[in-house]
Amino acid sequence: MFDNGLKYGLVTRVLHWAMAALLIYQLGGVVAGAALGETPLTEAWGSSHKPVGFTLFVLAVIRALWGLVNLTRRPKLHEGLIGKLAVLGHLALYALVLAVPAIALIRQYGSGRPFEPFGIPLMAGGHEKIEWMTKLGGDWHGELGWVLLVAIVGHLIMALVHHFVWKDGTLKRMVG
Repeated sequence: MFDNGLKYGLVTRVLHWAMAALLIYQLGGVVAGAALGETPLTEAWGSSHKPVGFTLFVLAVIRALWGLVNLTRRPKLHEGLIGKLAVLGHLALYALVLAVPAIALIRQYGSGRPFEPFGIPLMAGGHEKIEWMTKLGGDWHGELGWVLLVAIVGHLIMALVHHFVWKDGTLKRMVG
């Protein structure tokens, strides 16, 4: 269940791959919408954007807390500059997967509209629009989402470098 010095534990791996699948779905829908415009497919895909984003936010919070619990149990990183860059890259990914949906939730609250992901009432709505909240979401949610996509591509590239170039077992530790 817990991480150890040799591999990531089951909970870490399930959280990682569940978030990966949801992020592929979420960002795939955004990319499809940007490429294809409004079509029945992109509208259907887009209709799940808010509840899936909320789910990602909850998983990101759980994953961040789980990561802190396992901080001393994690497999060792590379030494030197490569290890420091890996830490910075992972911190950036954590920050983005928390910030992007958090900003969307702030925008949602500021809109005055209700928010009921999966039928669960989280925000009642009905109040007046709060301009700074909607502006924050309008200015930053999408842009940081694209930054997150670039960071994920970088993460994927580095996983492949670890596996095929350095052959250090990093990917195997996350696959299990």
